[in-house]
Amino acid sequence: MKKMKIYEPAMCCDTGICGVGIDPELIRMSSVLDTLKKSGIKVERFNLSNAPMEFMTNKIVNDLINEENGLDKLPCTVLEDEIVLTGRYPTNEEIAEFLDLPVSTISE
Repeated sequence: MKKMKIYEPAMCCDTGICGVGIDPELIRMSSVLDTLKKSGIKVERFNLSNAPMEFMTNKIVNDLINEENGLDKLPCTVLEDEIVLTGRYPTNEEIAEFLDLPVSTISE
């Protein structure tokens, strides 16, 4: 199984699903990742305020955020130690493609 990690901007909690005015994309991502987890597929998710060391120890992510306007490139998706997407969350179709899964695996 391919390893996929999502590096997110600073949020108030692990998922960002709290408080008022919740971003629907965060709800979608949480749902998709929960569905994958139930299928035995682990996608790691790190946010800058709760896991800052992950941003420091991963060289490609650290290089990205240290570029000019680098924080604006979050969230970023890393697949097999290569950045494959920046500035937005992957769509369900992209996640399925990245992980070589049928889209039906992550249908909501």
